[in-house]
Amino acid sequence: MTNGTTSVHHLTVPTRPNERAPRNKPAGTVGASRALAWLLIVAGSLGILASFVITVDKIQLLQDPGFSPSCNLSPVLSCSNVMRSHQASVFGFPNPLLGLLAYPVTVTAGFALLAGARFRRWFWLGLNTGTLLGAGFCMWLMTQALYEIGALCLWCCLAWASTIALFWYTTVHNLRHGVIRAPRGLVAAVREFHWVVPVTWYLSIVMLIATRWWEYWQTLL
Repeated sequence: MTNGTTSVHHLTVPTRPNERAPRNKPAGTVGASRALAWLLIVAGSLGILASFVITVDKIQLLQDPGFSPSCNLSPVLSCSNVMRSHQASVFGFPNPLLGLLAYPVTVTAGFALLAGARFRRWFWLGLNTGTLLGAGFCMWLMTQALYEIGALCLWCCLAWASTIALFWYTTVHNLRHGVIRAPRGLVAAVREFHWVVPVTWYLSIVMLIATRWWEYWQTLL
């Protein structure tokens, strides 16, 4: 105290190690929930696994026409019949090579999102477009397997299921965050009942497979 006045000194309090200053979020970028990040990682990893196994079996089948993949379980569940078809190399090379290129992108994006990454609108639209094309291609391959080739590859089925999940939940994310602009009612319905579309989609595929070889499935009962 000096001359009847009180001198107040402002002290600078050091920041504790566990106290982090808020980070500025770059304008025009969108992050994602941990749930979506893990879905991208898990579904993408399953797609990589399926693509890798099919590619290895395809190479062995080319080297040895008598080779029988481990997923050859019956005349219906026959990977070799699918691999020998022209639909298995639509672009002049084995289809699973596309998966070995595409699925790692989703896995990488998933890990980046877990680390706190945020992406611009063009990235999310690109991811949505890529998964849409992938899902459409898988559905075309499914119809070919059911009604042209007459056989199923279980590893292919795993790739179909993974791609459907990747496409739909990327779409849900983009609708929630306004990346894809849609009426509020539609966005609210998608947020509330996001599970309806994939469940219906998967059940439709199961029903198509069941009815296509109904007599065969009955022999297994």
